[in-house]
Amino acid sequence: MKRALRFAQYALTLIGVLALGYCVWALLNTKYFEAREAQNFARELAVKTSLPRPAPTVSPAEEGTVLGRLDIPRLDLSVMVVEGVRAEDLRRAAGHIPGTALPGTPGNIAIAAHRDSFFRPLRKIKPNDAITLETFSGTYQYRVVSTEIVSADDVHVLDAGTQNILTLVTCFPFYYIGASPKRFVVHAERVDTTAHAGLTGRQPQ
Repeated sequence: MKRALRFAQYALTLIGVLALGYCVWALLNTKYFEAREAQNFARELAVKTSLPRPAPTVSPAEEGTVLGRLDIPRLDLSVMVVEGVRAEDLRRAAGHIPGTALPGTPGNIAIAAHRDSFFRPLRKIKPNDAITLETFSGTYQYRVVSTEIVSADDVHVLDAGTQNILTLVTCFPFYYIGASPKRFVVHAERVDTTAHAGLTGRQPQ
């Protein structure tokens, strides 16, 4: 009996160590991806800004392709955005939801990310907060209009529409353990970059 208990103890310890090791690996992998892609994005953007801006594409990008960077200054939130919402995509970045508008094209651009990583700061989002979406085809400014909480199977927030809007989606509640039953949604509208003085930028929390 003692030998069996000792073996179980060793086994549980090993499992714990492996689980911790995986968590550390996943965190470091995410940090590495963010740092590498942010550096690549900045370098390519510097080259492209010296050339004529390409017209925004309406064709689907390949899953995992970096589309740009999303910034919400007041929340100190800055995250790379890739095409797709596969598990491997959302583990490393925020994901553009396929089927929604691409940056620079009319319609509803929808971006999702995990609540326990990149989009956790959204719990403090407020109306009029400024959001910047920087891409190779241009930089787009948005103003937060409202937020809402919907069920996990409610996809009306992804409706195309005709206005230039940005929708951010993450799981809710923010501190829920397990598969979340709801989604926290941020609605923002595109604004004229020459007339957004009323937007809320970086300020003390």
